[in-house]
This record gives sequence, structure tokens and C-alpha cells, in this order.
Amino acid sequence: MNAAHQDSAPLSPRWRQALVLVMVFGFSLLIWVTAKTYAGAPPIPARVLGEAGQTLFTGEDIKDGQEVFLKYGLMEHGTLWGHGAYLGPDYTAEYLHRLAEIGRESLAQARYGKGFKDLSEGQGLEIGALVAPQIKQNRYDPGTDTLRFSSLEAEAFRIQSEEWKTYFSGSEPAVGLPAKFIRDERELRQLTAYFAWATWATVAPRPGKDYSYTNNWPYEPLVGNAPTASTYLWSAMSLIALLGGLGLILFIFGKFDYLGWGGEAGWKHAEEGRLHAWALTPSQKAVGLYFAVVVLLFLGQAALGGALAHYRVEPGGFYGFDLTRFLPYNLARTWHLQLAIFWIATAWVGGGLFLAPLVGGSEPKGQKAGVLLLLGALAIVVFGSLFGEFLGINNKLGSLWFWLGHQGSEYLDLGRFWQLLLAVGLIFWLFLMFRALRPAMKGTEQGELPSLFFYAAIAIPLFYVPALFYGPRTNFAVIDNWRFWIIHLWVEGFFELFATVLVAVMFYQLGLVTAKSATRLVYLDAILYLAGGIMGIGHHWYFTGQGTLNMGLAASFSALEVVPLTLLTLDAWDFIRLQDKNCEDCGRPLAAKQRWAIKFLIAVGVWNFVGAGVFGFLINLPIVSYFEIGTTLTANHGHAAMFGVFGMLALAVLVFCLRELKGDRAWDGAETFIRIGFWGLNIGLGLMMLLDLFPGGVIQLWDVLAHGYWHARRLTFIMGGTFHTLEWIRIAADMIFLLAGALPIAYGTLKLLFTQEPNGQA
Repeated sequence: MNAAHQDSAPLSPRWRQALVLVMVFGFSLLIWVTAKTYAGAPPIPARVLGEAGQTLFTGEDIKDGQEVFLKYGLMEHGTLWGHGAYLGPDYTAEYLHRLAEIGRESLAQARYGKGFKDLSEGQGLEIGALVAPQIKQNRYDPGTDTLRFSSLEAEAFRIQSEEWKTYFSGSEPAVGLPAKFIRDERELRQLTAYFAWATWATVAPRPGKDYSYTNNWPYEPLVGNAPTASTYLWSAMSLIALLGGLGLILFIFGKFDYLGWGGEAGWKHAEEGRLHAWALTPSQKAVGLYFAVVVLLFLGQAALGGALAHYRVEPGGFYGFDLTRFLPYNLARTWHLQLAIFWIATAWVGGGLFLAPLVGGSEPKGQKAGVLLLLGALAIVVFGSLFGEFLGINNKLGSLWFWLGHQGSEYLDLGRFWQLLLAVGLIFWLFLMFRALRPAMKGTEQGELPSLFFYAAIAIPLFYVPALFYGPRTNFAVIDNWRFWIIHLWVEGFFELFATVLVAVMFYQLGLVTAKSATRLVYLDAILYLAGGIMGIGHHWYFTGQGTLNMGLAASFSALEVVPLTLLTLDAWDFIRLQDKNCEDCGRPLAAKQRWAIKFLIAVGVWNFVGAGVFGFLINLPIVSYFEIGTTLTANHGHAAMFGVFGMLALAVLVFCLRELKGDRAWDGAETFIRIGFWGLNIGLGLMMLLDLFPGGVIQLWDVLAHGYWHARRLTFIMGGTFHTLEWIRIAADMIFLLAGALPIAYGTLKLLFTQEPNGQA
């Protein structure tokens, strides 16, 4: 920027103060709710007794059963309390429904001497009315730390022990799993004990309350599980929070029209700035290897996604080939999710390493060696954890399964040892970032932007620490609490904030925004994201052992998350205008060289609103979440938000760095593939939503309302009717995404990276 256009007035300290207040307030609430999670989690009794006082199973059996559940990656097959994968059943909902059926059958035999189906309509209604009162009681005695099961519950445990044994170890394999997947009879009985305890928590009233530990989830009419009054109340209140938040922020944006990527007027051409005159450093050239890794991991992740989708249309084979023998569903889904996190994070880490010397103005000695060392460490974590997960679910690691194998928590599947290595790698990355940014952090030319770049980087290793706060025997309610600190707060919060800083730095280096505008935008986005996002994390905990305090806070704050996502539609328009903005001096386009990076950012704005905003808010309402959690509507939101936002952001960073790494000649040979890939990814993702995930999710939601949650999660529903037809139709969208999207992006990237420049340098 020239002096005439540079606003010399410093940015008001109120931006920084507002951000600090938002974080202090948000984390105070979040820590309070987390503390109450420990206090209010469903108790694990020392012993579970039958009516005659005999021991059915112990608390150690429950904890051992949880270890079985985690070790074999069953959360990547079905769900527990609604969280996990979508091919298998929800284990708690299925156990609860069978508990009701077994109870009706037992009572019918005791009272009328015949099966429930043989009763008259009046007799059936009479027996049905007797089931719920016997099941919906909390017989836990904290004084003796014992839980007493009714005769119906004890009988159901006995029968279901055999049923779950048959499901996981019978001659007919469970859907998507190898035959005789779990062979140890002791483990199978412990697993059933764990399901029995987790199901008890869904119906047993909290002490002094008229709702269960899971707020009456799942919906099961046979036992009287229905939404609580709080579920309805806070759904309505969240709408008020949304409308109030939107009104306030639109008023502010109307008053201060300089907010946004348009910023102050007065752009000069990027060719007159630092980026054009900058000579690539050795470490920046080495960063190109990161992007080669990114596209290879992306290809693998996309291919696994296709395999997972096929499991839902032909679970017994892959076009006649028995895929479960080599790649069972739970392993494929584990790798699919892990690779998504790995390639997206690698792109952002690589982008940070590429931009840091540019911002700092020079390259520290030995930076290239550090960059290559970090890449090697990343490879060890990626391939070590993937192989460990394979060994873990096949029970090949013995007592080391939690450390080296499959940790069992969705999105945090990699073993604890690999987690620790990842944390060490992130700290080393932070060190590399600091030594490159330090010179600029002492200067004034770029204002606070270099410091914000570093502070955003600090948040990445810092907020990964909660992944280490639980073990395999920790109460599942507590595990799920810390798990979403990572999924929601780390991935969706601070990683996205770091990506925002990356974009601000990119635009500043291009000459599209002033340092002041870029800094203000970072503060604005941080305030808006974190105001709703910190406590909004609780919408994942509505039905996982939390009380109504969390529901009230989370419903209101998660509604506010939609506010910044709505404003991202304005970001999309800002990006469109910026890509067409001409230099005031020479009249040429400012961002012609980076038009494809900007197009990916435009896609981010659109998908953030559609995937995270519209589809996210739809399922965040407590009353909707109650019926739909764990259905295809969750996958609909997940695909649109995870790839549409974070994936597109990562690809924007990748394209930006690639364009600066290579000259015009190399870029011209790859641009066609980047263009095809851009449209293939967006069209393929859009068709996934349009043809299958959204309409299929609505159909599944309707089935929940009509028959109960258990019914819509059973294989008989998934493999039948219009729902199954839509899953087949989705193949067209998947093929477009993979063949016209991911493949061209990968080929174009590798072609660009390994094309020789005219001077003979790669």
C-alpha cells in the first residue's frame, strides 16, 4: 500500500479486549459444564444384582466391556448414545428395544400363559402399559454402590448376552464386519454388560428428576422415552437467540461498512509488493513436499469414502468381492476420518511454514532441515497410527491396544502413543513458526498481524491437550466430553481460526488488504466464531449424560454459531469482488495470479453457510437432534461442513502456495487439472447432498418419528425402500467427486511439483 492509502491510525485496543472477554466468558462456562459432567455422569456401580440378590455383572465388567467396545473400533461401526458410525445399529437403542420386547413377552407368559403376539388387542395394551413402569426406575443405591435390576431387566440381560454373542461371533457375520469378529466369550459377555449399563442410563431417572441421564434419549415409545419439556423449551429459546444475534450483527455491519475483506480502499498491485520481489527460500521449496503428501492422503481418503458408501448398498460384498476380509467397515471408516484430519491439517501446517518466512522477512538458519524433519515425523505418525489401528481392531496388540492400536473414540482413533507424537510434532512446528516470525513480531510495518499469526499457531498444540485427559476406563460421558473438545473446539474452532489468519496473511501479501484491515478481520472472525462456538460445543452433549444446564446453554450459544456462518456469504461476495478488483495505478487485475485460490475461498463461504450454517442449525436444535442424531442428516451436515469448509480451505492454501512455488510455465501445464478438480469437487459434493444425504436423512428422520429410533437404524431399514435406492443413486455423485474432483487435483498438484522449471530447478 502506498502512503496515501495507508491508514496510519493504530487498530483500537478494544478489538483485543473484546476477544479476551469472549474467551474468558466462554471458557468459564465450558469449564463449569465440564466439571458438572464429572459430577453428573451416570454412575458405574460396583455390582449389578438380580432381584434375588445374585450378581449379574460387576462394575469391572462394565469397564472391561467398554475396553472391548473401544479396542475393536465398534464406535466406527455403530453408535452409542447416538454417536459413532451409521452402518451398524445404535447399540443402546437396539438393547433398549429388545429389553422392551423381552419384557412384554415375559409379562404375557406370566399373566396369560402365551406369547405377546398371541394376545388380544386389549390384553396387548394392558401388558404394554406394565413394561415401562418396571424399566423406568432408578434402583441404584449410592450407599452400597449397587444397582438392582428388575426380573425383566435380568432376563433381558441373559437373553441379549446370547444375541450379542451371535451378532459379533456367530456364523452369520455382522454387517460390514468379518465373521466371528470377536471370539473371546468373556469379552462378549463384558461387552453386553457395557451395553446393559449404557442402556440403563437412557431410561433410569436422574435422582430427583423425571428424565433419564440421557434426557430420555433414545425415542422409544414402548418404554415411554419421549422428549423432555426442556428439549422443547430450549429449542424455542435457541430460535430467539438466533434472531437476536442476527439482528445485532447485521445492525453493526450496516453501521460499520468497512468490516469485511473489502476493507479500506486503495489497493496497489501485488507485483509491486513483497510477494513479487520475494525469492523462494530453501524451506519454502521443501514445503512443496507437504502438498504432495496432502493430495496423496486426500486421494486415499476419498477412495475410502467410496468404499464406505458402497457398504450401505451392498454390505456383503464389493461387486462380488468380500471386502470385509481385508477392509472391514470399522477400519475403513477409521482411516477415512483419520486421513481427512491428516491431509487437511498437513495443508494448513504447510501453509503456515510457507508463509512464515515471507512474513518474517528472512529465513532462519537450518529452517529447511527442521521442515524436512517435521515432515518425516508426520509420516511416522500417519502410517504408524494407520497400521496400529489395523492391528488393534484385529486384537494383535494385547494390552498395548490403547497405546499403539485403535483408541476407539470416533475422530480420535489413533493410539495414545501416536497422539503424544503428534502433540510433540505440533510443538516442533510451533517452534519453526516462531523462529521465522520473530523478526516481524518486533517490527511495526505489519502491525499486530505477525503476532496474531503466531498466537493462532499456539492454539493448535495447546487445544490438542484435552485429547490426553481420559483413558479407556473413564466414564463414557466424560470421554465424550473431552472428545468434542477436540472435534469441535480444536478442529472447528482454533484450527479454523488459524486458517482465517492464513487467509489474512495471504491477502496482505498479495496487496488485497492493508495490515490494519487484515488484523481487524482476524479479531472480528475470532470474536464471532468463539462467542457462539466455545459453549456451542455442548450441542453434541444434549443426550450423552449431561443435564439440562448444558442443554440450555448449548442450544442458545450453538444458535449464535449460525451468525458468523451467515456473514460468510458476505465473505464470498467480497472474494468475488476482490478477484475482479483492478489496480488503481496500472488498471490490471490484482489477483489474477491467484484466481483459483480465491475461487476455493468463495466455495468455503458458500459451503460454510449451507453445510455448517443451514444443515448444522437444522440438527443443532435439541428437538431435532433428539430424533435425528446418528442418522444420515448428521452425515449430510458432516460432509458439507468437513470437506466443504475445512477441505476447501486446505485446498485454497494448497493452490496459493503451489502458485507461488512454481513459475507461469509450470502452472500453465497444471491449471487445467486444478480447474476441472475445483468444479468436480463442488458438483460432486453438491450432488451427494441433493441426491442422497439430505433427502435420505429426511426419510430416515420420518421413520424415527413413525416407529422409534431403533427401527430407522436397523439394517432392514437401511437396505430397503427409497432410502436404499437413494444410496445407490449417490454412486454418480461419488464418481464425479473422485474422478472429476480429487483425481485431477492430485494429478495437477504432482505434475506441478515435479515439473522442471526452465532453469532446471524442480
